[in-house]
Amino acid sequence: MDLRIRAISKDEFVPFITVAGTASGEEPDPAEVERERTMAEPDRCLAAFDGPQIVGTAGVFTMPMTCPGGELEVGFLTNVGVLPTHRRRGINTRLMRRQLDDAHDRGEPVSILYASEGGIYGRYGFGLGTWGLVIDIETSRSAFVRGHASSGSMRLVDREEAVKAILAINGSTRSDRPGMIHLDERRLRYVLGHEHGDEKERPTFFAVHETDDGVDGSVVYKIKQDWPQGYSRSTLDVRDLQATTESAYADLWRFVLDVDLIERVEAWHRPLDEPLVHLVREPRRLHARMTDDLWVRLVDVEGALRARRYVTDGRLVLQIDDPFCPWNEGRFALEVSEGEATVAREPEEPADLACTVNELGAAYLGGTTFRQLRGAGRVHELAEGASSRADAMFGWDPVPWSPYEF
Repeated sequence: MDLRIRAISKDEFVPFITVAGTASGEEPDPAEVERERTMAEPDRCLAAFDGPQIVGTAGVFTMPMTCPGGELEVGFLTNVGVLPTHRRRGINTRLMRRQLDDAHDRGEPVSILYASEGGIYGRYGFGLGTWGLVIDIETSRSAFVRGHASSGSMRLVDREEAVKAILAINGSTRSDRPGMIHLDERRLRYVLGHEHGDEKERPTFFAVHETDDGVDGSVVYKIKQDWPQGYSRSTLDVRDLQATTESAYADLWRFVLDVDLIERVEAWHRPLDEPLVHLVREPRRLHARMTDDLWVRLVDVEGALRARRYVTDGRLVLQIDDPFCPWNEGRFALEVSEGEATVAREPEEPADLACTVNELGAAYLGGTTFRQLRGAGRVHELAEGASSRADAMFGWDPVPWSPYEF
């Protein structure tokens, strides 16, 4: 096998996307190819060639992401796949090698992705940085604890008005929530078009919540029609629901739960601290379950640790193992004063905690604790109380959340 890896040319974009789709069991139509083209960065679209044929793909979207107390440019890995004819030959490993080397050369401290399978990316140094909730509730069992009094009005809008509203709401809410991508119109139109299978055939509905002060919430949803034996068992799928106030949030959920002729409401990628759990009278009826969402890879440990802020001041020495990106290996002294960090390499004192870069990536956004990882045998406490000290520094409120797939 004469395998070469390089960035694609503009003329190779269609076969690049076609191979990425085929690797996932899909055949992208022309509209899907054009949607991908709106986000593509050709110099970051790497392809593995076996002779003239593309057999593996890995792309990156460069985007700003909220980190605790700040924002940084990240590489969002996407369109990763290998043709079934070429699986188990190390092609994906070689693609990840090139992508992470490239990110390091660019000075990009963090790479992130959604994983098709949770077992794939740990071997490349990614750690599970955000969790999401999947919700599936019967509308007949969705009453709120104290009933519901509307604080404003709901209005169905077209896509163009919805785009403006969602962007404004995202601009108001994302700065406090680690893991949130800074949406612009191009990115938002991309995620709104992120549909698979029969989803593409169902219409998308948009609604906004407004008061005398203006729009303060929005929801995007689809309806899957199901009418066995002449009565509706249809499902409403919440694609996105965001609000700038607690009252708008409650009104938005009450709206989707009260749409006529709907038996169930489903939602994916909801935050782990979802207030709906405490709004409904029967939280068990939410059938809420956790799912892995954003996987985080620290490409530059020093740069990433300096980029975020911390809740408490203190000093912590970390021993990091990173065989895939060995430039990250060693001891790092993290010194925090007034929430800001300095990082020194190879300090004189011994390490307080030892772990791989995977665990540091998992804890980086503040949603996974070192004590959890220590309980799983993945963090080793070398100084008494170091896990609690690390959690006091790294922890963040609100918990990280990444609702948009790229």
